[in-house]
This record gives sequence, C-alpha cells and structure tokens, in this order.
Amino acid sequence: SQKENQAVLEKIKTRADDAGLAMVAYISMAFGNPYGDPWSEDKVAEAVETIAGQGIRSISIADTIGAADAELIHRLVAAVLHDGGDCEVGIHMHTTRDEATAKVLAAYDVGCRRFDAAIGGLGGCPFAQDQLIGNVPTEEVLRALKQRGLDLSIERQLPVIAAMNAAISDEFLADAAAAD
Repeated sequence: SQKENQAVLEKIKTRADDAGLAMVAYISMAFGNPYGDPWSEDKVAEAVETIAGQGIRSISIADTIGAADAELIHRLVAAVLHDGGDCEVGIHMHTTRDEATAKVLAAYDVGCRRFDAAIGGLGGCPFAQDQLIGNVPTEEVLRALKQRGLDLSIERQLPVIAAMNAAISDEFLADAAAAD
C-alpha cells in the first residue's frame, strides 16, 4: 500500500541520513502501468509531493516499460518539476534507440538535468511489449544534449565508451553462445 511504501521510504531515508549518504527516490511506472493498476499524471504528481514532503531532495521518475512518448515526457516532467519544489528531478527511461533523442530533449527542454543512462543502452525491460526497448543509451543522451549546445567533458570519452560497449557485448554474446 502507499502508506507501507512511505514507511519503508522513511526508514531508508533515516539510514541514508545516518550514514551521510545522498538518496534518490525512484517512482517506477511513472508513465503508465501495464498491470491495470490505477495510473494518472495526477497520481505521479501526488507521489512526488509526498516524497518531497518526506525531505527527500532527489526524485527520479521512471518509464520502466518504454510506454511514454516525447509529448507525455514533456508534460509529466514539467508537472513534476513544478510539484517537486526544490527537489532535483531526474528521469530513467527505457526506449528504442531511434526514439531516445526526442525523449531526452523533451525532458531537457522543460528543465530536467539528470538522466539515467547505460552504455549502449544495455539492459532491458522484460515487461515491455517491444523487445528492442532498453535503457536509454549514454551515447544518445550525449548526442541529444549536444544538440542543445552543451559542452560535455564526458563526450571526449565516447570512443572509450564505445569500446567498452563492444567488449561487453562481445563477452555477452560469447557467454550466450557457450550456454547453447
């Protein structure tokens, strides 16, 4: 239940505070729920207000199934930034590579400045209906932000990132072939 979740979150926050750790609270399925549970943009905004009210200063909304389009991302991120007060609001997206740039820019253009990403988009979502949906690729986030004129020091590391991605992919494919 929501009350149980709030109690658990409060315990985690207390432990993080006691340890001097920063905390990020994630709202999963913030852009839709494939299980038929009630979902609305208002419910997400209420969850953000509740979490912020618990003193958590960093909140990430997640499209864990790749359901959102750029328009919904734009609208919901804007609402969450408004309702989150002085909280840092980030986004965790699962998407196809060809939709990644539009989705990143939809969030960036309304003020989101923290993006979860994975090298090469590694990782996926077993619940997504599209098998090509994975984490938003780090490379695509960097390309999108470059379109907005940002000079990102990590961009100089793209060749290293690409090599890491290739090595990880090669290792994964070798392990998968050995398992067959």
